[in-house]
Amino acid sequence: MSANDKKKRVAPPLHRGDTNQNPPGIGILRLLLEDLRTHERNPFEQGFWAVAVHRFGNWRMGLPKLLRFPFTLFYRFLNKWVEWTCGITLPYTVKLGRRVRLWHHSGMILHARSIGDDCHIRHNTTFGVVRRDQNNEIPTIEDRVDIGCGVAVLGDVIVGHDSIIGANSVVLKDVPPYSVAAGLPARVLKTLKPPEAQEQNGDAVVQKPEAVAEVQTVA
Repeated sequence: MSANDKKKRVAPPLHRGDTNQNPPGIGILRLLLEDLRTHERNPFEQGFWAVAVHRFGNWRMGLPKLLRFPFTLFYRFLNKWVEWTCGITLPYTVKLGRRVRLWHHSGMILHARSIGDDCHIRHNTTFGVVRRDQNNEIPTIEDRVDIGCGVAVLGDVIVGHDSIIGANSVVLKDVPPYSVAAGLPARVLKTLKPPEAQEQNGDAVVQKPEAVAEVQTVA
């Protein structure tokens, strides 16, 4: 994307929350079981509670309006309960992918346009707007993004798939896929090899869920 294209990009309207945005092709029960496995099969993981309530909030939107009202009241209660007890804000209007792992808890404000499959997000992370008069400009997190603790991703930015964001970074610009980014503001420090390129070179492909621990924040 050229600099001119970047300047011309206008954030599209946010999802109105009037449809079920759970991942297609899988029922709510199977989806919750998959989320439980993602959270190490621990039903007391607060990240699992937040994800489960999010799934329920979307599932109810597939019900007829006449039947939906009591489920909506129950969802609002559960959503507020998760905010109060877990410190995690994850609106159902966020399009949430599969196998998203919320590590730890507290201080998570996750107002994103979408969060892709197999993402890892840690405590004290904020996704949201840069200014209060730009409420439709929120980030997009693509698949397999690993986000360290204390990260802020602000504005209409895209964090490309298979990227790592170092702890306490502030992301204000797009991060290309396969990038390691850190700093205040964040900048790309390294470009990772796609798995197919590593296999061609004979390198071992190792998944590291705690990879962000190795990325030092650069001021």
